[in-house]
Amino acid sequence: MSYISLSDQDKKEMLDRIGVSSLDDLFCCIPDEIRLKRELRLPPPLTEPELVRHFETIGGKNKEHIHLSFLGAGAYRHHIPSIVDYLSSRGEFISPYTPYQPEVSQGTLQVIFEYQTLVCQLTGLEISNASLYEGASAAAEAVLMAERIKGRSRIQVAGSVHPQYREVIRTYVKNLAIQVEEVGYDDKGQVDIESLKRQIDNGTSAVVCQSPNFLGVVENLDRLSEVAHQNQALFVAVVAEAASLGLLQPPGAAGADIVAGEGQSLGLPLSFGGPYLGFMACRKEFLRQFPGRIAGETKDVEGKRGFVLTLSTREQHIRREKATSNICTNQAWCALRATIFLETLGQEGMRELAYQNFQKANYALGSLSAIKGVKRKFGGPVFNEFVLEFEGGYKKVADHLLSNGVLGGLDLGPFYPALKDCALFCVTEVHSKADIDRLAGLVEEVVR
Repeated sequence: MSYISLSDQDKKEMLDRIGVSSLDDLFCCIPDEIRLKRELRLPPPLTEPELVRHFETIGGKNKEHIHLSFLGAGAYRHHIPSIVDYLSSRGEFISPYTPYQPEVSQGTLQVIFEYQTLVCQLTGLEISNASLYEGASAAAEAVLMAERIKGRSRIQVAGSVHPQYREVIRTYVKNLAIQVEEVGYDDKGQVDIESLKRQIDNGTSAVVCQSPNFLGVVENLDRLSEVAHQNQALFVAVVAEAASLGLLQPPGAAGADIVAGEGQSLGLPLSFGGPYLGFMACRKEFLRQFPGRIAGETKDVEGKRGFVLTLSTREQHIRREKATSNICTNQAWCALRATIFLETLGQEGMRELAYQNFQKANYALGSLSAIKGVKRKFGGPVFNEFVLEFEGGYKKVADHLLSNGVLGGLDLGPFYPALKDCALFCVTEVHSKADIDRLAGLVEEVVR
């Protein structure tokens, strides 16, 4: 363990240096009524072996590792090749800080450049940044970017975008006089095009949709792009399941102006929700409104290939008063893992990964929807998630699955009251046919 606490003498010298006599004087700016005036209620100290054992015991309670899980909804369990862990754990990768000095940061800059290139290939757009915090903030940054470009105050966001992404978007724009309007979904689980046509007008900056969406349905991006562009609005595509890009049409090819998404599926474990990886790409003409930073390729004084930060319109740099975003870092280590993952699988590997997700999910959908009392909720095409409706509600099904060591789908009632009897199931390449058949058997036991 690298942490060494300060001695009393260390604390005294630090207080003397800054000109205060005690810690109470140091924190005098904190109002007395909100200050904690007792010791923290913490357990007694442990030795290192005791502490390691304690955390191992806590980790053993993680049901995801000992239960068969069919949860998805923005965080997906995929196989991670061992080379990703091995290479990303090398000291030269886990220690570097922001690559301000290219002469000592060529390795880090090259990884970022390769990552950006891979994101452009996946999304079908010309420009990518060095990554953002996670998918939700990337979606919100895309909304702010669209408003800067168009100067219009209204945003049309599909109600089938991840609920937490929509919440983050609303938080970002709360004090910016940007009006977020939601567009409903139809019986296929796709954006209701007719509702969108009624809501959109020349005051709309962007149309924002997710594909595959939170309901697991693949959207008709070409049609949505057409409606947005007919009203001179930008089209923003959100991708919460990056593995889908190995099989589905790149959003850029369907007319998306900005693509924002979550890269957790590209070599990052579930890890109780993070750290994850936000990716973002756009058309070349919008470069100056792009948040974050961009690494580029150049030549040094000897004509050799090299890498630098070519654009960094961030608040902490010299253009801080004109910064496009307050994003002050990128998830460099997470982007490194995504880069290793993508370069290990390659184009054919990504296609095979996506195809296995598609095939297995559709097998599961067919098996489960054939059970009496269970039906498919939406008719649109799916990738690796789908919604099922349960006669009599989902809770008793979920309880039965859990009692048999299976984490079933996500109950959609808390997110969509109209779907209170429905659950969102996810099947990826890590699930075998036996796993899926076991799930179907358990569901049949409780609903028959």
